[in-house]
Amino acid sequence: MSIGIIGSGALGSTLARAFAANGIAATISNSRGPGSLADLVAELGPSITAGTVEEAAAADIVIAAMRWTDAERVLGALPAWNNRIVIDALNPLEFLEPGAPADPSNPLAAYGVKALDIGSSASSSIFETWVAGARVVKAFNHLDARVLTNAAASGGQRVLFYSGDDAGAKADVRKILDAMGFFAIDLGPLAVGAPLAQLPFGPLSTVELVKI
Repeated sequence: MSIGIIGSGALGSTLARAFAANGIAATISNSRGPGSLADLVAELGPSITAGTVEEAAAADIVIAAMRWTDAERVLGALPAWNNRIVIDALNPLEFLEPGAPADPSNPLAAYGVKALDIGSSASSSIFETWVAGARVVKAFNHLDARVLTNAAASGGQRVLFYSGDDAGAKADVRKILDAMGFFAIDLGPLAVGAPLAQLPFGPLSTVELVKI
C-alpha cells in the first residue's frame, strides 16, 4: 500500500527517515512544494520521494504530520477521502515562538509548546471531522518524534500505541509499525485509546515502554 506524509517538520521528516531506514516507500510533502524537500530526499535515497500535498494525500495510507493549528485548513482543502486510511499523528499543542515571554501558567513552556483548549473532546474526535469519509487511526503521537528512528531500546523493542475504530485500517497500520521494528499495542477504539495516548496529559503520553 502506498504511504503519503503531509508535513515535513520534526515529525514528518523523522518518519521519512525511519521509513527509509527500513525500506518502506513513502511520499513526503509540505506547503512549500517538492523543491523544498530536494535535500531531504537526496539524503534518504530512492524509497522516499517528494510530492505535492495533493499527491501525498492520494496515497492509500496518509499520515497527518503537520502542526495541529494548520491541520483543519490543510486537510479541509483536500479532495474526498473515500474510505482511505488517515493516521492522526497530531496533538493539540501550539509551538511557542523563540524568545516568547515566560508564562508561569504554562507547565509545558520548557518544551516550547503550550496545550490548546479543546474542551472535553479528545483530539481525534475533532480530527475525524476534518477528514470526513476517512478511516482514522491514531499513532506516532505519544513519544518524542526523535525516538521514531530507533525502535530498538534497552535490548528490546520500543512500544508504540495505536487505536482506531476500523479493524482493517488498524491491521494495515500495524504492518507499518511492525516493519519499522516497533512492538505495537492496540489500545482499542479511538474513543478509548486516543485520549490515553494524547499529549500533553494522556496517562500513556510520553511513557516509553520496551518489550524485552
